[in-house]
Amino acid sequence: DTSHLSGEEEVLSFIITAQSGNVERSESLHDNTLTLMVPLMHEVDSSITGIMSPTSFVYGESVDASNFIQLDDLECHFQPLNITLQVYNTGPSTLPGSSVSIAFPNRLSPGGAEMFHVQEMVVSQEKGNCSFQKNPTPCIIPQEQENIFHTIFAFFTKSGRKVLDCEKQGISCLTMHCNLSALAKEESRTIDIYMLLNTEILKKDSSSVIQFMTRAKVKVDPALRVVEIANGNPEEMMVVFEALHNLEPRGYVVGWIIAISLLVGILIFLLLAVLLWKMGFFRRRYKEIIEAEKNRKENEDGWDWVQKN
Repeated sequence: DTSHLSGEEEVLSFIITAQSGNVERSESLHDNTLTLMVPLMHEVDSSITGIMSPTSFVYGESVDASNFIQLDDLECHFQPLNITLQVYNTGPSTLPGSSVSIAFPNRLSPGGAEMFHVQEMVVSQEKGNCSFQKNPTPCIIPQEQENIFHTIFAFFTKSGRKVLDCEKQGISCLTMHCNLSALAKEESRTIDIYMLLNTEILKKDSSSVIQFMTRAKVKVDPALRVVEIANGNPEEMMVVFEALHNLEPRGYVVGWIIAISLLVGILIFLLLAVLLWKMGFFRRRYKEIIEAEKNRKENEDGWDWVQKN
């Protein structure tokens, strides 16, 4: 009856003894007892869920700097992010141990700068430990040789949505790993991740919406004699958050756009004027045409019309 097992046992021992109604010789009693050792398997149904806070944020040149935070008087402005993961064991047995792997897309392009700076990872009740790799240089501002025309062109060529997913080819990701202690039936464990996103790198991208697909997966160690229930709860999850560009250009960009628009308008007007002059529009003899039309009408009014029989 497995309902009487606590789940802490590793091996069940069955002792079988054979006895005879007849008197046996003492030297033949050694094989009357047999011990059967049955290793126990832990059948579990583990799952993982997660939420991101905030789910989206707005960045851009005209966004108030007070919406972001700075580190040690660095020039970069960071967006704080907090992701909470929860590992749950539905049972029916105790989960002796498990591990969680988390992947964040960390670069906009394969050769780009790293965007995330991990500050802390905390496991609830201190029943676990996590390892991660901090960005050694959290404040990175990509330097590009830009002029005003490149800036204006980049503003008007803002594309739609860019999706960053670690399952896609060529995407560089920041990976984290957590080891969790035993989880009893219907018990859960929470992992809190506190990190910063460098918005200066986002400003250099041409997308109006950047979507980050964060993936996490809980794994069990077969060496601990753990078996997942078939067709149980999912052991993988995905959290999505978005960075939204406010699509507002810098102040001097607006001035340049107005100036260039006026200049283009004047050039178009002068071009039309030259074309009309070349076609003789301004050299027509309107006075002579008007006088000739007037004389023609006077002559028509002065004719005597005679009705013939």
